[in-house]
Amino acid sequence: MQKTAVRLADGRELIYYDSRRDAVRDAVDRRPLEPTATTSEIRLDPLLGDRVAIASHRQGRTYHPPADQCPLCPSRPGRPSEIPAADYEVVVFENRFPSLVGDGGRCEVVCFTAEHDASFADLTPRQAALVLAAWTDRTAELAQLPAIEQVFCFENRGAEIGVTLGHPHGQIYGYPFATPRTEAMLRSLAAHRERTGGRNLFDDVLADERADGRRIVLDGEHWLAFVPYAAHWPYEVHLYPKSRVPDLRALDEAARAEFPAVYLELLRRFDRIFGDAEPPTPYVAGWHQAPFRAADRDRFALHLELFTVRRTAGKLKFLAGSESGMSVFINDVPPEAAAQRLREVAST
Repeated sequence: MQKTAVRLADGRELIYYDSRRDAVRDAVDRRPLEPTATTSEIRLDPLLGDRVAIASHRQGRTYHPPADQCPLCPSRPGRPSEIPAADYEVVVFENRFPSLVGDGGRCEVVCFTAEHDASFADLTPRQAALVLAAWTDRTAELAQLPAIEQVFCFENRGAEIGVTLGHPHGQIYGYPFATPRTEAMLRSLAAHRERTGGRNLFDDVLADERADGRRIVLDGEHWLAFVPYAAHWPYEVHLYPKSRVPDLRALDEAARAEFPAVYLELLRRFDRIFGDAEPPTPYVAGWHQAPFRAADRDRFALHLELFTVRRTAGKLKFLAGSESGMSVFINDVPPEAAAQRLREVAST
């Protein structure tokens, strides 16, 4: 992999990731951009202990532009974009409308491909491997920033999720704190260790799922994908490396080599859940990594969570009173039935 860092016209960092080591990345961003102005601040909810990012400048971010004005496509004569080059493989750059900035964190955009009408599921295994390498590299780089405590690499896909740019892309958030969801996992991890005389909760969850078998979606040599026993979403899959590691940096070469085929198969199954008549399945996919300075980081298990907000053909799962008001999810699809459906739509 070749990595080339440049600066955009307003000073933001942009990094090209290329599979070829002789790629030349010398295009210059000549747009007349003013320096990025942000109003982001992090406030603490005194009742829940949650941190909330207040970022009013994001009201002016780009919203569903026409395809010929997409800011994530390569630049063309007379139509410069966020990517100065005329073509690219994978690109990461600082978000022009970040939710987190400076000592309050960092937000980056990851463009998976230059093809505007593609999706992650359309990538080749080689392309998916390059995205994994970029995620890993950004995790390693952001780990060096004193303000960053946890890195979250994720993709939102579909207007139903709230995506405002149709180009296949994801984001990377560097949080200056451990997120509430991760803190809850760490508390459960510590409680399980105390209760069981030192056993690891993540190891036991994987062992229980394999012993039960009904919720297994895909069982590879180095990866295991399953619908969790208490899935929150109608179709939700958790993907774990079988050798427990705390974050992407620690994956071994065997797991890295198998990941593209496993992940692409999962995404393609998601697109087939509801039949060909439905538009592409909207989803959220994100890597859960251990906070850099957590006491139990070596006991944490890296994993990817993938879920859709569509509960059946033509119907969405809305987070209404119980979910939004009290954080108590009500799932309309039994996890065992969801797993069975995801096995039925396997590639032949």
